[in-house]
Amino acid sequence: MASTVEGGDTALLPEFPRGPLDTYRARASFSWKELALFTEGKDMLRFKKTIFSALENDPLFARSPGADLSLEKYRELNFLRCKRIFEYDFLSVEDMFKSPLKVPALIQCLGMYDSSLAAKYLLHSLVFGSAVYSSGSERHLTYIQKIFRMEIFGCFALTELSHGSNTKAIRTTAHYDPATEEFIIHSPDFEAAKFWVGNMGKTATHAVVFAKLHVPGDQCHGLHPFIVQIRDPKTLLPMPGVMVGDIGKKLGQNGLDNGFAMFHKVRVPRQSLLNRMGDVTPEGTYVSPFKQWRLLPYLAAVYALDHFSKSLFLDLVELQRGLALGDRSARQAELGREIHALASAGKPLASWTTQQGIQECREACGGHGYLAMNRLGVLRDDNDPNCTYEGDNNILLQQTSNYLLGLLAHQVQDGACFHSPLKSVDFLDAYPGILDQKFEVSSVADCLDSAVALAAYKWLVCYLLRETYQKLNQEKRSGSSDFEARNKCQVSHGRPLALVFVELTVVQRFHEHVHQPCVPPLLRAVLGRLSALYALWSLSRHAALLYRGGYFSGEQAGEVLESAVLALCSQLKDDAVALVDVIAPPDFVLDSPIGRADGELYKNLWGAVLQESKVLERASWWPEFSVNKPVIGGLKSKL
Repeated sequence: MASTVEGGDTALLPEFPRGPLDTYRARASFSWKELALFTEGKDMLRFKKTIFSALENDPLFARSPGADLSLEKYRELNFLRCKRIFEYDFLSVEDMFKSPLKVPALIQCLGMYDSSLAAKYLLHSLVFGSAVYSSGSERHLTYIQKIFRMEIFGCFALTELSHGSNTKAIRTTAHYDPATEEFIIHSPDFEAAKFWVGNMGKTATHAVVFAKLHVPGDQCHGLHPFIVQIRDPKTLLPMPGVMVGDIGKKLGQNGLDNGFAMFHKVRVPRQSLLNRMGDVTPEGTYVSPFKQWRLLPYLAAVYALDHFSKSLFLDLVELQRGLALGDRSARQAELGREIHALASAGKPLASWTTQQGIQECREACGGHGYLAMNRLGVLRDDNDPNCTYEGDNNILLQQTSNYLLGLLAHQVQDGACFHSPLKSVDFLDAYPGILDQKFEVSSVADCLDSAVALAAYKWLVCYLLRETYQKLNQEKRSGSSDFEARNKCQVSHGRPLALVFVELTVVQRFHEHVHQPCVPPLLRAVLGRLSALYALWSLSRHAALLYRGGYFSGEQAGEVLESAVLALCSQLKDDAVALVDVIAPPDFVLDSPIGRADGELYKNLWGAVLQESKVLERASWWPEFSVNKPVIGGLKSKL
């Protein structure tokens, strides 16, 4: 049959030698060259041909019929061949990302030649290399070039002698020592020896070792990967404290040296932790950018805002009781103004926090969060009017900023003191002195208390109050009316002032609530963490203002604040479900398959999906799918 393969492809796909198979090839209903081009493509065929040609013309890869190599000689030869593959530079670091199909093609070619060679190359460059790249961070990128230059040789040490696929039972430990900023890698006994690790037997100089990470206080944060040097690259002798060896001859693939390793209190730098999923600060605090960080602050916000709303309601009851009794005192009038200011900012804070929290939950649940039956959309839509009714949130915030500006104006003009019935503004009496303060917390440990955030919040309110007052007077001097001046300074000055003031009040009230002497001893720790988390998390959203005003300076302030939030999230992780249990409505009320108290998320979701109407029925228009009629004509007729 005629072939459409171009003549230029002859070198790429040369004819086979003439012989007895010609008859059978001639019977084929297709051109094998066309199928090869279709299946692989010219670039991939050329890439494979380059590999095979290099191996064929290199004496190191020459076949030796009948040669019975010793185990030691076979492994030596396999290592030299692996090294030569890197010298050929068939696959660069860039190719792994720009031409990813070259990766399996190279492994396939090597595997056709010798599966031991393919395994050795794969374990070093891809398994070890990918673990460093995907689990590490920028500080580990220097290893990648060393891997491809074979300055180091790697292996992936997960399984142990008694713990294969049961990763939860793995017992190798990594205890952090803050005094030296090192991890101590240790195998408690022989059953915890890393075992069956490819490349470890004779050649690996470095290993990605999975161990249970412990920080001071013996808090365990589960399995984490570490880069551990197990041999000297110049001598291949074991490093101090490392017992490493070969597990012996196998039934096959004996060119690959599978090995074992035990670690006796081997110290590695803190930076050896591959920290993409979690890290440890120099002081010894575990931080993670993912685990629980997204939702735990909102859980803390629920507790803080719930207490604020209840306490403010009791303040309102006091006001109403006084009105009912005919109290027309100055204090009563001031109480009314203070409650109005707190409620006017409290409603925007609560409704916006709810809006953001529901959206975060929706995204954290992935596609399941977008499924209507899980009802996150209902919660989001039902909350949305809260941002508008009883006054648009942004308009309400102006009521609060006006209240604060009025107090400052009264103090400037008449020298009045800052006092209010609920004491929410009393701290402003120290207004000038507060503005002279700076953030002086230098460690995460010193930041894990809501008192730190309270001091920062008081400074921030004073700073924004001063800035807003000065902006307002500037606008008035420029000829703006009082109404115009207040509108012009509201967006960038008055709005954040009102929000920061009500956040301070929420933090202050919750802090006082959880530090009461009557709080049961067993609840003090968890409530204190909730208070600190809400305070620091809320404060972190104003980091730009804290830097702009000069309360924060240098990178350390922001880093300490961020690390403290992550540390508190980590400390509250184990309490999260119980904290939700306290506030969760019954399943009947929540009516969400993924939110039921039994935690059987997928089982409940699957059951709910099958109970939906007509989920297993074919579409009512199914005949349209199978009817043989012109598609184009049908579309034209409809148009």
